[in-house]
Amino acid sequence: MITITNKEEIPIVKEQDVVPLRNRVKDYGVKIGMSILNQTKLITATSELVRNLLKYGGGGKVIIEAVNNGRENGVRVTFIDNGPGIPDIDLAMKDGYSTGKSLGLGLPGTKRIVNEFAIKTEMGNGTTVTIIKWKNG
Repeated sequence: MITITNKEEIPIVKEQDVVPLRNRVKDYGVKIGMSILNQTKLITATSELVRNLLKYGGGGKVIIEAVNNGRENGVRVTFIDNGPGIPDIDLAMKDGYSTGKSLGLGLPGTKRIVNEFAIKTEMGNGTTVTIIKWKNG
């Protein structure tokens, strides 16, 4: 069972919100003693997902949480938008797929660099992506 030890919600409405968000996520990683490598993976995943939130979801909010599963500490980041939703999650999770003509990590690349990855979408009602990076993961 996961318990939350610290939590904050950050509205994301413009590109200028990205860097402060990245810094807050890094702070959470530092606070639990996460290695530089794992901090970098967490920040990279956060960057990719927050840019998706802005580009495809028209903005939204991000919830950052310090979590514990009984034996390990981690950082959970949830990205919530009220955009159009993802028409085909299976397709969106395929390597090389992009609607944005970008060479970013995309959803599958992001999934690979975190320990836990969940996505929920509903057409016309937005998308929620939740990631967890464990301290030693």
